[in-house]
Amino acid sequence: MRHPPRSVLAAVAGAVALIGSVTVPVVTASGAAPACSVEYSVTSQWDSGFQGAVRITNNTAAMSSWSLAFDFAGGQKLTQGWNAKWSQSGTTVTAASESYNGSLATGASVSAGFIASWSGSNAVPTSFKLNGTSCNTAVEPSPTPEPTDPADDGPPVLRASGNKLVDAGGAPRRLLGVNRSGGEFMCVQGRGIFDGPVDDASVKAIADWKANTVRIPLNEECWLGLSTIDPAYAGANYINAVKDLVAKVKAHGMTPVVELHWTYGQYTGNSAGCSDVHASCQKPMPDMQYTPSFWASVANTFKNDGTVVFDLFNEPYPDRATSTTTQAWQCWRDGGSCPGIGYEVAGMQDLVDSVRGTGATNLILAGGIAYSNDLSQWLTYRPADPAGNLAAAWHVYNFNTCANESCWNSTLAPVAAQVPLVAGEIGENTCAHGFIDQVMKWFDDRGLSYLGWTWNTWDCSLGPSLISSYDGTPTAFGTGLRDHLRALNG
Repeated sequence: MRHPPRSVLAAVAGAVALIGSVTVPVVTASGAAPACSVEYSVTSQWDSGFQGAVRITNNTAAMSSWSLAFDFAGGQKLTQGWNAKWSQSGTTVTAASESYNGSLATGASVSAGFIASWSGSNAVPTSFKLNGTSCNTAVEPSPTPEPTDPADDGPPVLRASGNKLVDAGGAPRRLLGVNRSGGEFMCVQGRGIFDGPVDDASVKAIADWKANTVRIPLNEECWLGLSTIDPAYAGANYINAVKDLVAKVKAHGMTPVVELHWTYGQYTGNSAGCSDVHASCQKPMPDMQYTPSFWASVANTFKNDGTVVFDLFNEPYPDRATSTTTQAWQCWRDGGSCPGIGYEVAGMQDLVDSVRGTGATNLILAGGIAYSNDLSQWLTYRPADPAGNLAAAWHVYNFNTCANESCWNSTLAPVAAQVPLVAGEIGENTCAHGFIDQVMKWFDDRGLSYLGWTWNTWDCSLGPSLISSYDGTPTAFGTGLRDHLRALNG
């Protein structure tokens, strides 16, 4: 959804890496505080790699730049990082400040993250030096890798086969369900991780509608631990909450779709959702600074579980920033320096490469331009996928440009004839269901997939809301989707 209902955003100030809270330094025997302190944590770990973070607190005079050095002790190899210039020589890892976070006042903290491989053990570093000075260290224990093989009675592993989604046995499958909004905005607003309950009962209520899919919007700053909001809602805490919701969705036999909704990068041009550089609204395109790292981390987290689907980016709209449709589609696929967008863009090809670079073969969804409502040149510009497991994503509301059968027949049908097509969001702002009834019929007639926006108890006057209670009580809009899913799936 272009503008999901939300409260007034919490103020987000300062460079992206500065953290508001400060770790209380360990006091030495002489009573003097150490020159610096470092918290090292493993925020996520999988069979051959992990995502780590360091949080540095400066307890001496203010500095205009910083460089942190430490040694890996378990054969780990750095692969990528963010919020610092990361490098490795032998066992020694160095994280040097970027231009935007080099200034570190007395008592101030800065955070940076990385992804690395490991084998045998993932021993933690034992000493750290900031600008050559030794720091005291706090270490959080590494999480134990969790088995992620799907349960026998769980959702199927999905693949794109021609223009159909199929399971391991080759039987056609459709993604039919809902969106569960909240993970994209609550954390960056400092109000939690999800909007409303995500306990077993609330997830079961979705399954009781005979939904077989739940799309889960995410925030890249919260996943990577970059947010300036309460760390209780970022990094490992955020990742674990998402993993827990994915597990609950699967436990009820439904397919989880993890989707990147809000991202970093300042955009103040045509149709800007906010002027904030942080991930507090829908941006026209993903950013090269953090989004490839986000998808590498997400893919590493779920790559051993082929039941999890990856939706690369909610609603691209480079067409609002650029002067021609060709420029918009080139920006969409290739990224880089896009006309009208002030930050370096990560294109869909960059994101596919980030996912596949981890070895993940999960189904990938890629939405088109014009807030995913325009697929007219999707086939021309579709990214190359070495795994051959890519589907087109499309969004439609009654107020969109492509909101009639004539447009669907001319622009959607050619795409659906060649690749699987998933309507990741369908809805209408009237709190009725006459429009989605038309959408669902068109998609049903062609055996295609669709997901309603959204399983949240918002006032319909603020945006499409399927429910008035998390026990599954539908709004008038939700009644249309619920009754239709029940009729389809018994």
